[in-house]
Amino acid sequence: MKKHSLSVMAVCHLLVAATVVVCLIGVCLLYGIIYPTAHKKEITFYANRFFVEPPLVFAIINVESSFDEKAVSKKGAIGLMQLLPQTAALMAEKLNENFSQDKLFESDTNIKYGCMYLSMLLSSFETDEAICAYNAGPTKVRTWLQNKDYSSDGKHLSKIPYLETKEYLKKVKKNLRFYQNKL
Repeated sequence: MKKHSLSVMAVCHLLVAATVVVCLIGVCLLYGIIYPTAHKKEITFYANRFFVEPPLVFAIINVESSFDEKAVSKKGAIGLMQLLPQTAALMAEKLNENFSQDKLFESDTNIKYGCMYLSMLLSSFETDEAICAYNAGPTKVRTWLQNKDYSSDGKHLSKIPYLETKEYLKKVKKNLRFYQNKL
């Protein structure tokens, strides 16, 4: 009888262990879906080239397009980093490159221009404010920083007047925390 009890107990322990392993694998797969790392080579290359933290680029891409290269917003933003054509054209000009809107659907071009633009924002603003500027535009963020209702020091936003931008910042920061621990 004791042998039978031990074998049943052993089987129960194995089942519990197998369940835990399957759950862990499931969680890992789920995180890979929720927090993808596609285009890692290009993102790392251009983030480093333009002095941007790679996890921030991953976070922005995940929030902006969910890593969909063919994404187009209602406002006309294109590709992985959801660049407006006029912003991308300015980046191309600064790099002395010919600009073609169709190239924004190519991951390499989109990530290059997006990282360069993000780098420019980070050189003008603190990190949270640069993220807000990526969403609402740098002119809006400068206006908010000059308004005492939104900023007490002219450098940091204490209040974000656009709900969309406020939610965008929360999403990017949540993604950023994950990518900082994952990469």
